[in-house]
Amino acid sequence: MAAPMRIRQPRNFRDRKDVLNELSDAELIKRYRLDRAGIMLVTDLVRERITNQTERSRAVTPEMKVLVTLRYLATGKMQLYSGDDLGPSQQTGSRVITETLFALSRNEILSQYFKFPVTLENCHTKAVDFQQIAGFPGVIGTIDGTHVRITAPKEFEAEYVNRKRYHSINVQVVFDATYRILDIVARWPGSVHDARILRESSLNQVVFGRGMVPDGYHLLGDSGYPCKKWLLTPYLRPQPGPQSDYNRAHKKTRNVVERGIGQLKRRFHVLHGEIRVTPTAKVCQIIKVCAMLHNICKDRNIRIPAPEDIDEPAEDIEEDYDNAPQAVQQPPLPPVAPRPREGLLYRDEFVNLHFDNDE
Repeated sequence: MAAPMRIRQPRNFRDRKDVLNELSDAELIKRYRLDRAGIMLVTDLVRERITNQTERSRAVTPEMKVLVTLRYLATGKMQLYSGDDLGPSQQTGSRVITETLFALSRNEILSQYFKFPVTLENCHTKAVDFQQIAGFPGVIGTIDGTHVRITAPKEFEAEYVNRKRYHSINVQVVFDATYRILDIVARWPGSVHDARILRESSLNQVVFGRGMVPDGYHLLGDSGYPCKKWLLTPYLRPQPGPQSDYNRAHKKTRNVVERGIGQLKRRFHVLHGEIRVTPTAKVCQIIKVCAMLHNICKDRNIRIPAPEDIDEPAEDIEEDYDNAPQAVQQPPLPPVAPRPREGLLYRDEFVNLHFDNDE
């Protein structure tokens, strides 16, 4: 006797909310950090890469993929987009987030939004903006490192334990005076020192190392960085007078990078808590895409939503020192052939020229 024919059940699809047309720009910014035009701009950047080749099974549109990704970056939680009735299941959402992040993190996309000043005109513009803060001349950017917390990776786990004893990526970032990101390096484990990240970066080896930036223009960094002709650091024990004046102006001006990092992490809460994705290469994609989107928000004058308007932020980082893994004992950084006095002497000349009011 022949087996009864199996009747294929029709698939049920959730209705998808047309948020781009139903929500105001203010509501879109609250949920996705971009207005409608900004969301469409981001979608157009990657439309060809993330468009499905078939409409079978109600393929997710490029706009929907970008919305799901933006919602995840804004909140740090994979499941929250379902509360917006966007439609895709969590499994589908995870897949489209991975696909969209990969498309957005390509160098040809990122390079459109991270432009370090190298022409005399651009350097002058950046320097004028910075000088209005505390009178510090010749500054085109402020540099610092920030740690983004991650889950313990399966490979080289100990290398990702930072000095605060949690797993992280140590991210090097440079801001201009308008809190726009000029350069970002997101690939180093949390145990790696800021000075080494700088030494291995294209800023040191190419941009400044090959003289692409005109003389007389600088970055400002904290005392964890080596003092160079193009990177001015504070005096550890300043003398009263010009050195103390220099340190005060330096600190006030360099605060831009600290406030900029705060803005970036408040805008995209995925960076504020622990990023629970693997591998670490995907975490680095998330960091770079958030930085790019931050610059798009700056270009469009989109403010960060007020805390009371932000939906379900990611959890704050709570450092469990009792259960945290033991940090790796890092060997001291090798001297830079040898410890250069050139940068220190240049700083003294700079201070005498610009901060000695008796002359």
